[in-house]
Amino acid sequence: MKKHFVKYLLISFVLCLFVNIASAQKKKTVRSGTKRPNTSSTKKTKGKTKTNIAKTGGIDSLSMPTAAVTAPPPPPPAPKIDSLPIKKVLPSLRKDEAVDTKEIKDRIPLDYEHLRVDDAVYRQKLWREIDAREKINLPFMYAADENNGNQRFISILMKAIQDSAVTVFSNIDDRFTTPMTIAQVAEAISGGTEVVDIYDSLGNKIGTKEVVREVNLDSFYKFRIKEEVVFDKEASRLFWRILGIAPVKNVITSAGVALGETELFWVYYPDMRPVFAKYEIYNGKNFGARMSWEELFESRMFSGRIIKSTIDNPFDKQFKEMKGLAENGVFQLLEGERIKEKIFNYEQDLWSY
Repeated sequence: MKKHFVKYLLISFVLCLFVNIASAQKKKTVRSGTKRPNTSSTKKTKGKTKTNIAKTGGIDSLSMPTAAVTAPPPPPPAPKIDSLPIKKVLPSLRKDEAVDTKEIKDRIPLDYEHLRVDDAVYRQKLWREIDAREKINLPFMYAADENNGNQRFISILMKAIQDSAVTVFSNIDDRFTTPMTIAQVAEAISGGTEVVDIYDSLGNKIGTKEVVREVNLDSFYKFRIKEEVVFDKEASRLFWRILGIAPVKNVITSAGVALGETELFWVYYPDMRPVFAKYEIYNGKNFGARMSWEELFESRMFSGRIIKSTIDNPFDKQFKEMKGLAENGVFQLLEGERIKEKIFNYEQDLWSY
């Protein structure tokens, strides 16, 4: 009996030992499968959080709710002035004339006769002002549309500039020294931009915006030309050669203050001759006897008063700037007629009858 008891006791001891060893191995396996927390990343996160917290007046800014600050919307960009105010004219899709005018549209001007400086025994420069409101100058205001565009003289100039057919020069002088870009010409014609008010449907002002000033092409009714008169002894005749053309604009500020008239830009006339040869002028009496703009200028079929000359003008001033003429427009007109008569008498005095 005693032996059986010892045997049972030994077997139970072995079973308990086996159970303890198995449970110990199971706990070790569970501990090796779990990841240890990254204490370094936690410390770094805490450090970053502490450095990013800004304090204002000793109070933590994160502890108080702050209202969202919205930045004002940026102002709208100023409108670009990079194109000239040219009226868009649609070409005719059918032949709009009973006669064939293809040759007229393709003609080119004749070359100038060469003038040697040794044969020029008389030379003077003149500046004239053409007023399109005069009856003889009404073709300058002809406002009809044809396949090659609007027929106003200012529209012909602007279309040639927009198509880069000619070079435009600044009005800082009349010697064609400073070229201008199309954007600069457009800004000079329109006068830049202006600020206008914006209203809602109820008539309440809700803001402002910047727009380009509107341009009325009929407001360009004065043009100035620079020309030189030369008497050539070889040909025994007087030559009139136009050098430049400039449109004139009456400058008025946004406040309504008139600053006077000034040239917008200068165009070299010999560069414009091929363009002028493709445009016909208006002839209200006979459309079959229409001539080109190049023929009009070369035939002197326009009226312009002289406003400046190199004759008896050592200070290079216009008549309106001369002493005794600035206050009286009639005297300025008479001075121009005197210059014209002086040139005429010079040519006539060369001949004996």
